[in-house]
Amino acid sequence: MSLTPAEAWKRLLDRARLDIPEQTFRTWLEPTEALTLEGDTLSIGVPDQFAADWNESKHGELFTAYAAIAIGHPIRVVFQVHEERKKRPQMDFFVGSTLDNSTVKKLPANTTQGLLNPRYTFNHFVIGKSNELAAAAAHAVAQAPGKVYNPLFIYGATGLGKTHLMQAIAHEIQDRMPQTRITFLGTEQFTNELVASIQNRSTGNFRKQYRQTDLLLMDDIHFLKGKEATQEEFFHTFNALYEAGRQIVITSDRSPSEIPAIEARLVSRFQWGMVADIELPDFEHRVAILKQKARVDHLEHTIPNDVIRFIAENITSNIRELEGSIIKLLAYASLKHQEISVGIAAEALRDKLHNFNSSASKTQINLTINSIQQIVAKEWGVTPEGLRSQTRTKTLTLPRQIAMFLTRELLHTQLMEIGNAFGGRDHSTVIHSIDKIHHATKLDPALKIRVDRIRILLESLRS
Repeated sequence: MSLTPAEAWKRLLDRARLDIPEQTFRTWLEPTEALTLEGDTLSIGVPDQFAADWNESKHGELFTAYAAIAIGHPIRVVFQVHEERKKRPQMDFFVGSTLDNSTVKKLPANTTQGLLNPRYTFNHFVIGKSNELAAAAAHAVAQAPGKVYNPLFIYGATGLGKTHLMQAIAHEIQDRMPQTRITFLGTEQFTNELVASIQNRSTGNFRKQYRQTDLLLMDDIHFLKGKEATQEEFFHTFNALYEAGRQIVITSDRSPSEIPAIEARLVSRFQWGMVADIELPDFEHRVAILKQKARVDHLEHTIPNDVIRFIAENITSNIRELEGSIIKLLAYASLKHQEISVGIAAEALRDKLHNFNSSASKTQINLTINSIQQIVAKEWGVTPEGLRSQTRTKTLTLPRQIAMFLTRELLHTQLMEIGNAFGGRDHSTVIHSIDKIHHATKLDPALKIRVDRIRILLESLRS
């Protein structure tokens, strides 16, 4: 069956939405339109040449890899300026068109707020030692919402499956009790809607919307830090739902007691039910995750077991990175017109593996706070003693913060222990350093590449 350009592009976009950050997707891929599908080339219209160049460089290879899965055969996606759109203001394509009130339909009362990822179900969640407690708690909540583990607080580093488990609960409850009112959103969205309701004098509607839901899924609760009005509103929303016996599920990148600038009464409520952490998966768990992804995407006969083991041995940062490596490998092999092998995997993922055979990785150094300090100090041309000193010069502050960030991410060391290892700093200073590098690597691509390079080298030191 031949597909129209629009149908082919929709399949690719549906697949891309699973891997590409939502903000990136909305900004660069939603303002597009399928133009033609001729042979193995799909032409996509974009608002301007900058958008065409950006999409081509950032997403071209990915869509080639997606095509084999979503459409069944490789196609090349090219981005070009849509002639008709040249006549419209560029901002039209980034903020969306304004709907007339008469065209807005009322949604059913039980409609889920926020999109649930169709893949984020319990069937697609691979359980291992690192996440078995969180998975068991999530299953229990899905079977008896509001009865056990309320609230359920899941925490862990980025890309380890917190949001997957949260949404799996929603899918399970929705399947068994279709009339359940489910609300899924991020903390930033909650804040933005609260601000809008204050501006529009509609706080009553805002409160009704959230306090009458049956299942509240709140992602990234650590973003409540320092937002006093939002904390106050969420406190009362939490109380209303809890007293009504309605289930609350929360995720964070750290435990309740380690979230800075948040009210003690909220912390205590987060700890009322079950607090479960998710850690980095071990080698066997990583293999199982990769095999599960291969089955889901029907790639069992495309990616050999030795390639899966090779990726699992060398990509150890998080699950998202693991799955992203599969996408990149598929794209690389497709462009090279070669069968997937360990050699091709090494070529495709060389940016992640280039330090694997470095002299440092061949030494008998173990991954410790001291080795992290040594390697970060060498990269920035300072001394490990400088990182541990009280000196606050610019040349030492950045590498010191990066070393703290990597210590927390790779070793999961307690905040106080990290502070003691870096000159007796208090835990709030450590949190500030971790947060600063977390955000800086998102905004500064050059810094991200540098930190990623050090992370790979450090990962190779694991005994």
